[in-house]
Amino acid sequence: MPVLPVLLVLLLEVAVLDVGSLPAAVAVAFTATAAAGAALAVCALIGSRRATAVPRTRVRTAIRDREHRTAFLPQRDPDASGRPRPRAPGRALLTAAA
Repeated sequence: MPVLPVLLVLLLEVAVLDVGSLPAAVAVAFTATAAAGAALAVCALIGSRRATAVPRTRVRTAIRDREHRTAFLPQRDPDASGRPRPRAPGRALLTAAA
């Protein structure tokens, strides 16, 4: 947590000392991005510690239920009996000929 105040102080210092220059704007943008990333990492860490563990049986049941709900389309065999043969390639079209 002490990283965020340091970054904010650095941001304020850069903004006050170098007003209007491109390197200052880049430094401000970098500092703001780093502060937001640090805050996001802290929130993710806190959230992951608060989440309860899911029992393995529940995970297996969820995977099995999803498998049963998934639509299955049989693979089509183009060489199966009764299927028409694909057309043979013909002459090249005039628009495709270069």
